[in-house]
Amino acid sequence: MIDPLWSSTEIRAEVTEVERKTADSVTLTLRPNSLFNGFKAGQFVKLSVEIDGIRRTRCYSPANSQFRRDGQIELTIKVDPNGLVSPWLLANAKPGMIVQVSQAQGEFFIPLPHPRSILLISGGSGITPVMSMLRTLTERAYIGKVTFLHYSFTEDDVIYRKEIAEIEEKYEGIRIIRAYTNADNGDLQGFFSREHLVAADKHFAEAETFLCGPMPLMDGVRAVFEAEGISDRLHLEQFAAPTRTVATDEATGTLTFGASEVEVENNGQTILEQAEAAGLTPDYGCRIGICNTCVFKKDSGTTRNVLTGEIDSDEDVNIKTCISAPCGDVSIAL
Repeated sequence: MIDPLWSSTEIRAEVTEVERKTADSVTLTLRPNSLFNGFKAGQFVKLSVEIDGIRRTRCYSPANSQFRRDGQIELTIKVDPNGLVSPWLLANAKPGMIVQVSQAQGEFFIPLPHPRSILLISGGSGITPVMSMLRTLTERAYIGKVTFLHYSFTEDDVIYRKEIAEIEEKYEGIRIIRAYTNADNGDLQGFFSREHLVAADKHFAEAETFLCGPMPLMDGVRAVFEAEGISDRLHLEQFAAPTRTVATDEATGTLTFGASEVEVENNGQTILEQAEAAGLTPDYGCRIGICNTCVFKKDSGTTRNVLTGEIDSDEDVNIKTCISAPCGDVSIAL
């Protein structure tokens, strides 16, 4: 009799429940083994599953309260139709399945002591870390003011619609603002603007704001907070592809994957993208440079950070292949 969760080194977790709250999402409840140290509401874990004999890793934020008594974690995963892991989980996840998770990571969480006024803004699947914050605050009987502004296409696309309504009815200090971009029956209609922000909380400048959602929403909120001079009050988590700061049409040189004995002509894309195009299957998680799953050693050459434009010419250093593009000849131990 062997416990499939037992391991002296790996955090293994059993899927105890599977729900499909919307047509394009799947919610997994996981029971991790004793190696898991818990999380702070807003942080993320790396979830690893085996697909066709290959281990695949992605980053997801627990949506439950960090004080959940049974120690289980809830991951709600929005399906990316062009992705690999999320469609596979939607189709194949079932109770009893064993997966692997990492320790919680990230600096996106509400600090202690809690601010007296909190503004939560989310869009789409960005609701998961924010939902964890909301659940944690209510469970700990937070007595400050909370405003929750959530964006979705329509009412049917709100993953936690029923629970949000129950929270709104139960807690007087929590105000829920529903913004629909493709329907006119929400509290607000259309995309984020300063007018939306004022309508949600006219004292927004006094609140600590926590934001997670798609890039257009993130960019819009950042622009307003910068214009108001209160960027220091904005805290965010980003799980979207980076915006490149450099062009790819003038790329030169050869990219060498030393451990695989593969060479390709540099096309200016990130090293991870070029590795995949060459038929290699390096592990990765977030693809935006925060989870460190795709770190490999650069043996030689110069790379450019596609987020910041920063140049790195050091040799024998570890780099994040998802946000590093070659500048000329580069050799990497992949």
